[in-house]
Amino acid sequence: MKIEPMQDYAATAGSFTLQLPRSFNFGRDVVDEQARRHDKPALIWCNEAGDERRFNFSDISRLSGQLANLLVRQGVRRGDRVVILLPRLPEWQISMVACMKIGAIPIPCIEMLTRNDVDYRVTHSGATAAITTPANTQKFDRCDALRVRVVVDNVAGRALPPLLPPLVPMPVTAGAESGHKHACWIPLSEAGQESEFFECADLQLDDAALLYYTSGSTGSPKGVLHASRGIYAWRLSAAWWQTLVEGDIKWCTADTGWAKAGTGILFGPWSRGSCVVFYDGKFDVNERLRLMEKYQVTVFCGPATEFRHLISAPVKDYDLSSLRLCVSAGESVNPDVVRQWRLLTGAQLLDGYGQTETLMTILNYPCMPVKPGSMGKPIPGTHFEVVGPLDEVLGDDEEGQLAMRLPHPQYMLGYWNDPQRTADATRRVNGVDYWLTGDLGYRDQDGYIFYTGRTDDIISSAGYRIGPTEVENALQEHPAVVESAVVASPDAERGEIVKAYIVLHEGIAPTDALIVDIQRHVKATTAPYKYPRQIEFVESLPKNPSGKLLRRVLRDQEFGIKR
Repeated sequence: MKIEPMQDYAATAGSFTLQLPRSFNFGRDVVDEQARRHDKPALIWCNEAGDERRFNFSDISRLSGQLANLLVRQGVRRGDRVVILLPRLPEWQISMVACMKIGAIPIPCIEMLTRNDVDYRVTHSGATAAITTPANTQKFDRCDALRVRVVVDNVAGRALPPLLPPLVPMPVTAGAESGHKHACWIPLSEAGQESEFFECADLQLDDAALLYYTSGSTGSPKGVLHASRGIYAWRLSAAWWQTLVEGDIKWCTADTGWAKAGTGILFGPWSRGSCVVFYDGKFDVNERLRLMEKYQVTVFCGPATEFRHLISAPVKDYDLSSLRLCVSAGESVNPDVVRQWRLLTGAQLLDGYGQTETLMTILNYPCMPVKPGSMGKPIPGTHFEVVGPLDEVLGDDEEGQLAMRLPHPQYMLGYWNDPQRTADATRRVNGVDYWLTGDLGYRDQDGYIFYTGRTDDIISSAGYRIGPTEVENALQEHPAVVESAVVASPDAERGEIVKAYIVLHEGIAPTDALIVDIQRHVKATTAPYKYPRQIEFVESLPKNPSGKLLRRVLRDQEFGIKR
């Protein structure tokens, strides 16, 4: 369907109805169709070493078709789960599209995941295939159930490790360290011998298409399963929030395993025919600005943390005249940062809200006045209520839990292999089903929605969602730790940081050296971004009479909240 530009929010919200197709396969109906209808630039990849590669939609169509044929020849079938653990390389987009053409379910993962993190995702999802780089193959050594293993064997600008598993196709080979028997790693370059043509699976709207893992406030990460209808519907935020059109150059800095990368780098821009910049390198304010100038970026998306750094950089030294709009999600952008960025660049900076279970649902739009601190208004076709503790619908300016009316095309199919958690996430209010977001907020008299906090213990740090239990489990493995409690602590730069309250074994001294050692241990045990940036040693932790840890007491203490 053609999505008309939004000139007036109220008019669009009052008249819009999303017309879903009968079936939808992103690889066929977006990538192949863009190549067939009007081929144009799709991807500009570069890295901090100065390498650059450019791709048209026809290139992505051809390369994804060849990889899809290779995967099928190796045994990947519709519905199979495929772990894609790749850094910011073009092979990430190619692999994601190839899986979707097959009807397999990609599981995008960030490169920072540890071996334990990978093992959990493979085991929990029942994945049968994986695609990664040579430097990350050892993380799959314990994943004996993987039948198909593909390694990106030409990684520009990245040094290969000295010892690699064999890159020669064989039935089985010994794991480099585990001694287990598993399928050998096949070089992705073998796909070049395959046919460019691939007959894409005809996915119905409720067919599973994508699986994300996201931190929960309790327990291990949860798998969020999305349908093809969701991938189709995510183009709405690209059209109305980011206002993307053909000819735009979009740069979103999200990492490959996050849902924001899906909507901000792949599904949204390409559904709109826009080209994306994909940079493989560390964050550096001057490099960010240099690349915006070099590639004439028109729409830029980054977390609030990046903008806090960028406003202190020599912005005026760079030609950003092509930049017309910036957006941010994952953490609230301070109104003063929004004001300063506009003064420095002339570009609007619009905040937005979404979750892994839905993606972007409450947004600020270029055509609509912005209220400082507000997440904006629901995307047309979406209805939110604010509900109280007794599931009552609250009025204007009353704080409660944000709840999205169901059914909704962007809403997940459910949590992978967890029907109880899926059921618990929804509530029937006045005869209508709602998704309970777990976020607190209120709606003002003009319909703007404001975020005030979480109902659970999730930590949102520099755009990353971190579950306290994952960090506490890592801390528990340190020989000095008896028990711990992990909470959010306010931070001017990152919004929130991870803070750990730790009880030590008797006789162990609470030293600065021990803090460094514990932090190093957590970085090695789980994804490094989760490590506690602050550690406080305590004699005991607050608990209720039954012995349940009361994190909220410590969290309130950090934020100066008195109840």
